[in-house]
Amino acid sequence: MRVKPYSYRKVIKILSKLGFRVVRQKGSHTILKGFYKDKKRTVVVPKHREIAVGTLRGILFQAGLTVEEFTKLIEKS
Repeated sequence: MRVKPYSYRKVIKILSKLGFRVVRQKGSHTILKGFYKDKKRTVVVPKHREIAVGTLRGILFQAGLTVEEFTKLIEKS
């Protein structure tokens, strides 16, 4: 499934709904930590107006999400 670019704020909002919490921000990157699928995960999200598709796929991989799961969460919000 194809993923399209989303804003930094939208990605943070979706990850927060899954239980990730902002731990710190350094420069233009925000670090979130949380548990997902019984694993402790650290996710780094760049603070860009629009996150590129490849970067977004990396964020989803760090969070343990598939593109389909992320798309369903976007549609619900």
